[in-house]
Amino acid sequence: MIRNKKVIVVLPAYNAALTLEQTYNEIPFEIVDEVVLVDDNSKDDTVGVGKKIGIKHIIKHDVNTGYGGNQKSCYNKSLELGGDIVIMLHPDYQYTPKLIESMAYLIANEVYPVVLGSRILGKGAMKGGMPWYKYVANRILTLTQNILVNYKLSEYHTGYRAFSREVLEGINYNDNSDNFLFDNQMLSQIIYKDFDIAEVTCPTKYFDDASSINLWDSSVYGLGVLKVSVIHFFNRMGMMKSDLYK
Repeated sequence: MIRNKKVIVVLPAYNAALTLEQTYNEIPFEIVDEVVLVDDNSKDDTVGVGKKIGIKHIIKHDVNTGYGGNQKSCYNKSLELGGDIVIMLHPDYQYTPKLIESMAYLIANEVYPVVLGSRILGKGAMKGGMPWYKYVANRILTLTQNILVNYKLSEYHTGYRAFSREVLEGINYNDNSDNFLFDNQMLSQIIYKDFDIAEVTCPTKYFDDASSINLWDSSVYGLGVLKVSVIHFFNRMGMMKSDLYK
């Protein structure tokens, strides 16, 4: 707990048995009160590893719901547990848990209600082995999104995110996509509702056991991101009224 705020780390997992324990062991439990593991019908023993290392709150999906569907379960459970600050950390060890304290501090002290771990600030992405085509696509998409949604972020595609309870209760994330597009819809909703967003430089790692999506899925994702940004633009200009922002 930090400044009397209950801090919950949520782990959206899929086939994370090999990296879950390493990720969990670096969580700063001096400030983190609870950990929630949501297993999206993994083919490995992610749940077994979670039980072995002592995670109390484990949800296992009977069918694979997708990355967005997994996050919905994560955030719903964290709110049910009374979380004031909720931090999503991938259990594949792609992002370092050592930034949790800094991210939670900004929210606990009411500096920002949302904090993102950015791979693009500094040289985190390329140094960590991000494929060049993903880096180029990230930069092009981010520039386009900044223009359309009238905001300025270094990237919209990081999976390392921290939210205040007010933010999670203030947007209708349960109506978002169940796939990877969920992340961008959520940020669009947050910006549309005028919540401020901070970014911290985040080193990242790309290796065989880290989760990633292939080139085809990345292309489909990119087109979906552009669609979300265009919808945001038309709503911002008063030319459209989407249920995304109700």
